[in-house]
Amino acid sequence: MARKKTITISYTEYDRTDEVDDNDKLLIDKAREAALNAYAPYSMFRVGAAIRLESGAIIKGTNVENAAFPSGICAERSAIASLVSGYPDEKPSAIAIAAMTENGLTDEPVTPCGNCRQVIAEEEARAGSRIRIILAGKKKTIIIESIKSLLPLQFSKSNMRSTLPL
Repeated sequence: MARKKTITISYTEYDRTDEVDDNDKLLIDKAREAALNAYAPYSMFRVGAAIRLESGAIIKGTNVENAAFPSGICAERSAIASLVSGYPDEKPSAIAIAAMTENGLTDEPVTPCGNCRQVIAEEEARAGSRIRIILAGKKKTIIIESIKSLLPLQFSKSNMRSTLPL
């Protein structure tokens, strides 16, 4: 028998960046700094991500485009790769994401793409704790408590285990 189900998410929206707490403001600033270093000669759309670890350390990542478009990497995945390679035993507590064009910061926050959502979900599973997602635009900031809100029907290793032969 078919059952219709509904998925809802909750998030907190701030009209101004200065309304968020100081730790989140710092992380947003670091994401914006990272966006300035992005290599985006094709799209001119520069994205920065900053991850705060439970220890307080901050790791940054940027998007890096490539003429062979599928070969580029997003800022979120760049930052997570740096986390895993440089701080494998530390847990992330939050990631801030900011984007800009030739005209400066985007007015509205940008969300992680599908690939990045899946990578953030995998990092939550690896770390064993949720990662707050802070999406910063010039006109507003959105805070989401876990990737589960942006990717509620995740693919995980439990899906792979159920399909592997015994």
